Amino acid sequence: MHPTKKGIILMNLGSPDSTSVKDVQKYLKEFLMDERVIDVPYFFRLLLIKGIIVPFRAPKSAEAYKTIWTDAGSPLIVLTQQLKEAVQQHIQMPVAVAMRYGNPSPEAAYQSLLDQNPDLEEVLLFPLYPHYAMSSYETAVEYMKEVHQKMNYKFKLKTIKPYYNHPEYIQALANSIQPYLQQEYDHILFSYHGIPERHIRKSDTTGFHCLQVKDCCNVPSVAHQTCYRHQVFETTKLVTEALQIPKEKFSISFQSRLGKGWLLPFTDKRLEEMPAQGIKKLLILCPAFVSDCLETLEEIAERGKESFMEAGGESYTTIPCLNTQPLWIAAISKWVNDYKMGEKNMLLS
Repeated sequence: MHPTKKGIILMNLGSPDSTSVKDVQKYLKEFLMDERVIDVPYFFRLLLIKGIIVPFRAPKSAEAYKTIWTDAGSPLIVLTQQLKEAVQQHIQMPVAVAMRYGNPSPEAAYQSLLDQNPDLEEVLLFPLYPHYAMSSYETAVEYMKEVHQKMNYKFKLKTIKPYYNHPEYIQALANSIQPYLQQEYDHILFSYHGIPERHIRKSDTTGFHCLQVKDCCNVPSVAHQTCYRHQVFETTKLVTEALQIPKEKFSISFQSRLGKGWLLPFTDKRLEEMPAQGIKKLLILCPAFVSDCLETLEEIAERGKESFMEAGGESYTTIPCLNTQPLWIAAISKWVNDYKMGEKNMLLS
C-alpha cells in the first residue's frame, strides 16, 4: 500500500474496445454525442450522430482501426498504460488511467486509487492534452468533475493546467524531434487536431478577442488561457526556437476536420499542395497528441503519406508522439512530485 494519501490519474481520449463495427459504433456515439465535441442542440445532435454519421462512419473507422491495432490492443490504450507504468517508477503515489470515452472509465480509475488506499484524501487529474480546447481538455476535466461529484467521493480533485508552453514539455517535444533533423528534409509540418472556429470564439473568456482582434493570437490577452489556436502557435514557436529551425522551414496545419468552418489550413490539402511548391521531403508531427493513435498512425502516417507521395513527394517521415519518451516521463514525474511536495510552481488549476 502507498503511504501517501494522494493519487494521480492520467487521462487520455479513449478508444473502442475492439475493431468490431459494434464496438466502434458504441465508441463513436459516446464521443460524438458529447456536447463539447459537436455543440448543437441535443435533438439535432441525436439525429445527426445516430441517424447519419455513425451508421456511415463506423464501418470505415473499424477498417481504419484494424490497420493500426496491435496484439495488445488499441495503441492509444497500450501506450497510455505504458506511460502510467513508467511514471509509477518515479513517484511514490499510486497512478491510475482513465479515458474520456470508452474504458477504463473515470469510475474505474477512481476505484483503482481507492483500492490502493481507502484513506485517499486528494487526487491529481493529469489530462494528457497539452493544449486547451473545449472538445479535448475541457470535456475531460469537466467529465471527471461530474463523476467525482455524482459519486460523492470524499477526496478532493485537483487538475493540471494545459502545459503547452511549459519549458519541460517544450524540451521533451524538442528532444523527440531532434534526431529527425539529421536527415535531409525540405520542410517540417506541425499538424494539430482541428476544431471549429466557433469553439475558439466560445472559449474566449473575454467575448471579444479571439478571431475578432487583428492578429489575435499574438496580441496579449487573458483569452489565451483557453485559446487552442494561440496555444498551438505558441508550442510551435517555442519548439522551433529551441531547435533553431528557420521560419521558412516549418508551418502549421490542422487535421481531422468534420464539417465546414474549421481552423485553416487543412493538413490533407497541404499534403496535396506541397510537392508542387517544391517541398518534396517532408517531416510531419502531431503535437496535439502525446500518445500515438488513429489520428497519427492511420490518418497521418498512412493516408497522409499516400496523399503526399501521390502528389509528387519523394520522402515522408512521421515523427512519433511523445509516448514514453524519457524526457516526457521525467517531466510528468517532476510535476507530480512537485505537487506532492506542495511546490508553488505547479501547473495546478
